[in-house]
Amino acid sequence: MRDDVLGRANVRDTPELKAYYAELARYDAGALWTVANDIEPWEPRSLSVPTLWRYRDLRELVMRSVDLVTPEQAGRRVVMLTNPNRKDVSACVGWLYSGLQVMRPGEEATAHRHSASALRFIMEGSGAYTVVDGHKMPLGARDFVLTPNGTWHQHGVEADGGWCIWQDGLDIPLVNALEANFYEVHPQLYQPVTKPIDDSVKTYGGPGVLPVNPVWTKPYSPLFKYQWDATYEALQRYASVSEGSPYDGTLLQFVNPVTGKDVMPTIGAAMQRLRPGERTLAHRHTGSVMYQVAKGRGYSIIAGRRFDWEERDIFCVPSWALHEHANASDSDDACLFSFNDFPVMHSLGLYREEAWTENGGHQITT
Repeated sequence: MRDDVLGRANVRDTPELKAYYAELARYDAGALWTVANDIEPWEPRSLSVPTLWRYRDLRELVMRSVDLVTPEQAGRRVVMLTNPNRKDVSACVGWLYSGLQVMRPGEEATAHRHSASALRFIMEGSGAYTVVDGHKMPLGARDFVLTPNGTWHQHGVEADGGWCIWQDGLDIPLVNALEANFYEVHPQLYQPVTKPIDDSVKTYGGPGVLPVNPVWTKPYSPLFKYQWDATYEALQRYASVSEGSPYDGTLLQFVNPVTGKDVMPTIGAAMQRLRPGERTLAHRHTGSVMYQVAKGRGYSIIAGRRFDWEERDIFCVPSWALHEHANASDSDDACLFSFNDFPVMHSLGLYREEAWTENGGHQITT
């Protein structure tokens, strides 16, 4: 649509106007019509671009960091995933941050807390654990764990464990954009474990059951760890009775078991399953999404570009970018873990979704 239609700014520069703009600038002011068409676009214009981070390319680089810096020196030994157009705010897509953290057996990072909300998705290894406000949880491959904003948390690997790599996901760029970020190191450097091991899962992780009158008033989930086995079993059960979504396959959202809402106020998460040979239809929505391939191989078409992926690869879908997914196997399923900023979009009344109806619901790749 043209910007010279009624209701859109269409002012041509004249010597008088240029002099007027210069005088406004002297008083830290400006004319709205000079930027109106940019700051109020017809539809969202994401600065982020679709990006794929291949695990086979990054793993060696991530492992090399172990010999270069210690957790004490680095604070957190993490290789960031930066979107080509969002490096200025250290974002992987939109206002989300992501990185790959590696720890070797016997290492433990110091405890800290911050205003940003965080999550971890375990990619490989054994013996990893996290401690959140005194709750210690052993972690296995494909487990999903929360470290909500304001909680003391630290991570480590048991001495008899293996090398561990996981993806960190945070809303650091968002909190920084709101100028509301705080960071604090634990006064004793390491927090004590004050609860029984895995008590969060044993209390709130049951299938459809809760303690009587649960005393939980915090805005995030009391279930800090969502185990892969239980998640995958739930996906299979759901797929046995439902065709799922034509745009996302069999999709399950991780929720706060007490309220049924998102796991954290600013970050949502989900796991989806694509049946053998399944290809979804294209759609788009406001809100940014980071995907990690939990199982299988396939491809996604994002804004007209095809990205082939396999297990442990990571890719992003910017806000309002058309996207569709496909399982490349005819005999095995594929699973995609994802985290997003949908809770923010819903809270602000900004979430919007649209199906693509051209070309039979599929994009034409360029």
